Amino acid sequence: QVQLVESGGGLVQPGGSLRLSCAASASIFHIYSLGWYRQAPGKQRELVASITNGGTTNYADSVKARFTISRDNGKNTVYLQMNSLKPEDTAKYFCNADPPGNRSWGQGTQVTVSS
Repeated sequence: QVQLVESGGGLVQPGGSLRLSCAASASIFHIYSLGWYRQAPGKQRELVASITNGGTTNYADSVKARFTISRDNGKNTVYLQMNSLKPEDTAKYFCNADPPGNRSWGQGTQVTVSS
């Protein structure tokens, strides 16, 4: 059974930083590319960053140069370092395979950027 547990969200002022973590079950972590997604109220879920098994990364234009995705293969964990946060980054953030297919989603972690 695929398990994804996201953590690290919170309330932060514009310009601040947060580091998200996602603990994934081995069945997904070692087989697939992994991605961080976000969904803001009233909007569709979007992929913001992904990382392959080999460490190649890709980013949405909206977060490029501000967000960094990484993975710790020993801990089955993927991270998202978010710097220079903007109010428009406010969303619930999820991790999953890239692409997610029909896999279930975790509960996500809320990121709110506000002064």
